[in-house]
Amino acid sequence: MQQLLIFGLGYSSRAVVRAAGNRYTRIVATVRSPERAAALSRESVGGRSVAVLPFDGTALPPELAAATANATHILVSAPPDQAGDPVLRACGDALAAHPPLSVVYLSTVGVYGDHGGAWVDETTEPKPASPRSIERLEAERAWQAFGRTHGVPVAILRLSGIYGPGQNALVNMARGTARRIVKPGQVFNRIHVDDIAQAVLASFDRRYDGILNVTDDEPSPPQDVVAFAAELLGLPVPPEVPFEQSGLSPMGRSFYGECKRVSNKKLKAELSVNLLHPNFTVALRALAAGGDGRQG
Repeated sequence: MQQLLIFGLGYSSRAVVRAAGNRYTRIVATVRSPERAAALSRESVGGRSVAVLPFDGTALPPELAAATANATHILVSAPPDQAGDPVLRACGDALAAHPPLSVVYLSTVGVYGDHGGAWVDETTEPKPASPRSIERLEAERAWQAFGRTHGVPVAILRLSGIYGPGQNALVNMARGTARRIVKPGQVFNRIHVDDIAQAVLASFDRRYDGILNVTDDEPSPPQDVVAFAAELLGLPVPPEVPFEQSGLSPMGRSFYGECKRVSNKKLKAELSVNLLHPNFTVALRALAAGGDGRQG
């Protein structure tokens, strides 16, 4: 019996549930609050029932302990904090007592830090700058150590900027919140949430052990994405806003403080993943055809 346990039922992990179909006999997932857990347990995800349990990262409730003991596959989508990875902190002993077949940990390409627009791959030494990326790298290493100690394959998937249905430049254009912030030389990689899902499931299928970048083929300037979304919707292209005049929050500015091009060659070679959305133009056309960005 294949049972999937998801720590952190968010945007990406919901896509995994939708893509999984009937491959798991039972899916259990966590959210932080009991109220949200109760509400989500009454819903379905892609037509699939999911048992949603509260987990705040400080203790292991009995029902979650039972799910941990029975899980064959673990997806960790919950972020770390200053004290480390909450799943290992609260559930590490339980997982060690009942090791799963495979673990997938969702991380970020932010662990590479800034490379001045140069290409990076999985052999590039991480040099995270922001506190959240430093915490992610520490969590990656903690999960890798857990895997080595207990003989569990752990796939570390480093994700680029996530988008997909309901969360993309088309929606921002329709809401009137899209801005064409321009910083010369700035590029970002992105990844459609459905491509994250297929990478996760391929990692489980192959019991992959190691680090993979999960990212698109074409790192691109952010202003180009906004302009293309406007054109697809037949809306005026927003004016350029120089980065220095953008008034971004400290977190927003931190994203623009890192510039790199992230390679996905290893993802394709070792997991045989063929991206459904290899670049933002393909993805936005599909999203627009599906109704994203429609007003009214």
